[in-house]
Amino acid sequence: MASITVSSLRLKAAALGPDGTLPLLGPLPETPYDPVSGAAAGLGDIGYGYPPSLHPYTAQDGYGRTLEDREVEAVVLENGLLRAVFLPGWGGRLWELFDKRSGKQLLHTPGTLQLANFALRNAWFAGGIEWNIGTRGHSPTTCAPLHHGIVRGPDGQEVLRFWEYERLRGVVFQVDAWLPEDSPVLFVSVRISNPQDHDVPMYWWSNAAVPQSPGTRVLAPAATAYSSDYSSITVVDPSRHEGRDCTWPARNMHANDFFFDVPEAARKWVLTADDDGDGLAMLSTDRLRGRKLFVWGTSEGGRHWQRWLTPDGGEYAEIQAGLAQTQFQHLPLPGGSSWSWTEAYGNAGLDPARAHAAEWPAAVAHGVERVDKLLNRAALDEAHRAAEARMDLPVDEILGQGHGWGALEALARQKSGLPSFPVGTPFPESSLGAEQEPWLALLRDGAFPGAATQPAGPLWEERLAALAGDPAAVIHRAFMAHGAGRVDEARALYLEALDQATAGLTVRDTALAHRGLALIARGRAVVVDGSDVDDVSGEEVRRETVARYRTACALLPDDRRLLAEALEAVLEAGEPEEALALLSGVPFEEPTAFFHGRLLLLRARTLHALGRTQEVAELLKAGIEVPDLREGVNVLRELWESAVPGEPLPVEYDFTMT
Repeated sequence: MASITVSSLRLKAAALGPDGTLPLLGPLPETPYDPVSGAAAGLGDIGYGYPPSLHPYTAQDGYGRTLEDREVEAVVLENGLLRAVFLPGWGGRLWELFDKRSGKQLLHTPGTLQLANFALRNAWFAGGIEWNIGTRGHSPTTCAPLHHGIVRGPDGQEVLRFWEYERLRGVVFQVDAWLPEDSPVLFVSVRISNPQDHDVPMYWWSNAAVPQSPGTRVLAPAATAYSSDYSSITVVDPSRHEGRDCTWPARNMHANDFFFDVPEAARKWVLTADDDGDGLAMLSTDRLRGRKLFVWGTSEGGRHWQRWLTPDGGEYAEIQAGLAQTQFQHLPLPGGSSWSWTEAYGNAGLDPARAHAAEWPAAVAHGVERVDKLLNRAALDEAHRAAEARMDLPVDEILGQGHGWGALEALARQKSGLPSFPVGTPFPESSLGAEQEPWLALLRDGAFPGAATQPAGPLWEERLAALAGDPAAVIHRAFMAHGAGRVDEARALYLEALDQATAGLTVRDTALAHRGLALIARGRAVVVDGSDVDDVSGEEVRRETVARYRTACALLPDDRRLLAEALEAVLEAGEPEEALALLSGVPFEEPTAFFHGRLLLLRARTLHALGRTQEVAELLKAGIEVPDLREGVNVLRELWESAVPGEPLPVEYDFTMT
């Protein structure tokens, strides 16, 4: 009998720590490829849709690498063939999919929940299937709780529903999961609703971590793939790439993305097959066109990343499904409309002799046969029609809540006479918390006491603009303009706020005004050979960057996030003496202090820039561990090879991906 039960898992997990309070106003952590190179690969304008910042989100960077036993909320869907375990508090992650017939986990499900700097907001963890929405990268909601509850259809089918308001794009998404009795596949239906009156660039990828062994092969119905090795995009035959068949993840030499060029008329699927032919098959209706294989490769850097992300061992690859052909693309979701699709996950159970020994076309043909046997196109389309009929059914039993920003936005829309959110995704006022209180006051009373974090969009900008002369309103208008990429307007508002500082601007907001001006100056300092931009030289804007950060850090001397950001900018501006002065008050003798590893690395970089290589060598030999070292950043190796030449690179400093 199929069932849905609320349970818990005991995992070794790192504490997420408090969210940051600095508005994320700078460029995204992953810079998109040059659209020209994408056009050369036949992908068209891959520059469309990238947001100027991650505002109104803040960072999730308060974690460390200490793992402790923790009880983690779980919701279990189970029938006689499968057991699926979801983690509502962690982005609704599908953490486990156990196939009872083969006795195998179809997903990479480690015993640890180790956080690392891979997501748009920083914190991310490996394992299971995650839902990525908004823009390229791991979703802003991937380490956040989602609203969740149970929906009961008229046919008696119980559905586990997750939903949330995605603040970057201003859309509502829902994930409906159900497991019919005796079904060999778990069904997951997704709907993204755009309640605004204009198009928004949309991005979605369902990312599955799957066990990797020497005998694991990945199949998809495509003859070629767009290959990205983090330096360029090229069209390749993945079964004959760099002198090897890269459809076996363990045979890849380095980290790589393979975006399979699945024909529009073909069924949309990707699967893995181990030595026995078992593995995850990801099927979907046609809306979800893209299919991808990601591999870490066999270099020491790739192996180190795997150990860093899953300390209890076990190698993995990723197979993924998305709206566009690649993750460098966004698609326009029209205003007032919704997109939906249905995915199915199960074990296709391939014949290993046909899946492994065959040439690529024959192996794919066998995959087609087994996918159709697992769940044919007509059955999947019928499941999707049934899912669509349930998407607006009310939630019968709410199991838990996400953040309160959806409820706040729903109230603002109601007060402005705008259409409400879909009825199947309620945002109860009980989810409102301290973060939303100042904005509720603005909405209900027209008074604004100032806030640590904020919403975004014209509904809120208009209300703040009505408070003429209010310094708190001015600084938050500056944040909103800056986050939306209107930097000239933001600069004028920051300066206006500073002019009004004596009228009641808080010390923190004063510091953040200087920080905002520093970010704008830093962006303008991207010049070549000292050429002028808007009649201001590169040297002048670099000086402004340093001066503004110096002032901001003096106003908030204990804000380690601000200090780390300032040090990056000051070193970028070529002012290591200034960076050393900023570091003078950091208690490096306290290794457990917040942001210790990040600031220790910045100290090593500062000393290196000053030519004090012996001190850099001593720091490196003593050990530097940065819990939130960014994916693709190899600065520890670079420092070692410069400061400790001739000595073997410690494996813990090798994060090479290319």
